[in-house]
Amino acid sequence: MAASASALLAQEAKTGYQGASRTLLWSTTNIPFVDTTKFKKDGPYVVGFSNASISNSWRVGMLHSIQQAAADNKNKIKQLLITDANDDPAKQVSDVQDLLERGVDILIVSAATSDALNAIVTRATEQGVPVVMVDRRVTSDNFVTFVTASDNVYGHMSAQWLTEKLGGKGNIVMLPGMAGVSVAETRIATARQIFANYPDIKILDLQYTDWSPAKGKQVMAALLQKYGDQINGVWADHGLQGSGALEAFVEAGWAKGTIPPITCADLNGCVKLAVENEVPVFNYDYPPAMGGVAVNVALDVLAGKPVPHQYEMSVDIAITKGDETPSVKADKWVQDYARLDKPNDLILSTGILDYDPNTFNVDYPK
Repeated sequence: MAASASALLAQEAKTGYQGASRTLLWSTTNIPFVDTTKFKKDGPYVVGFSNASISNSWRVGMLHSIQQAAADNKNKIKQLLITDANDDPAKQVSDVQDLLERGVDILIVSAATSDALNAIVTRATEQGVPVVMVDRRVTSDNFVTFVTASDNVYGHMSAQWLTEKLGGKGNIVMLPGMAGVSVAETRIATARQIFANYPDIKILDLQYTDWSPAKGKQVMAALLQKYGDQINGVWADHGLQGSGALEAFVEAGWAKGTIPPITCADLNGCVKLAVENEVPVFNYDYPPAMGGVAVNVALDVLAGKPVPHQYEMSVDIAITKGDETPSVKADKWVQDYARLDKPNDLILSTGILDYDPNTFNVDYPK
């Protein structure tokens, strides 16, 4: 465990996260450690990364985190091969097969959908190539480790905050990300577990947004047309669509201090718009810094060090001042966390110092 934990320490120094991962401490799941001695080999290594897409700024941030970690480990990594499936599961299956044929020593995979990648990830494992899942996993357990920040905790904490903020009574709309993706489906399921405990919480509607600010805005505008001020709260599983939802409220003429509570993650635009429009907000970052952590964990695997089957990133909770609830407290205030001087599309938790996605450039082993 100590060896695996060391992979995270360098990232913590960059992200500001301190202490043990609380998503792991809060979890009630028994997470076994995996003996990786059979994967031990001498470097430098060829690492393959199969990415679902770079279709939003979060995914770009995770890619940049991986590239940064590869650059930081040039002495251990001979080549980092990257593929982009453009959110097409069939293409991603082909991408993984291509990476296997190119002789990678280890695969890092962020799955387009949980089901579609099962067979090819299992095939890689059966061929003796270790697989590190990051951000999105497959439905089977045929991989060495999954690097995440606990979608279960996000679902529970965000729903509990929203429920308590509404006093256990009200109408909400749910704006999850992408259908069939583990991140979205797990967060929906665990949020519903909380809402089900409160019979006076009514879910008016659930609409997928593909983690798109533009689609989040479009969906929220349509919901406002349909339900108007019947909507007492907005549950979003990420700040990408959360920012779009807030834009829809503003453009529909809702005044400062009248927009209902909303949940966010990662994106500056969501917390920035909340501060500017005096919206109660809960923010739980799902840091794309997990990409860099996945690289370091992959190097631990190839060194034969034991790793947890699920590797939990640490997370801070930010809440607007005055909006803590009995169960959900803030590590920081959203007013201090939001970067009012920065663009809305800035991802706040990449683990890269002074990160700007438009100018980021690093010399990683190609």
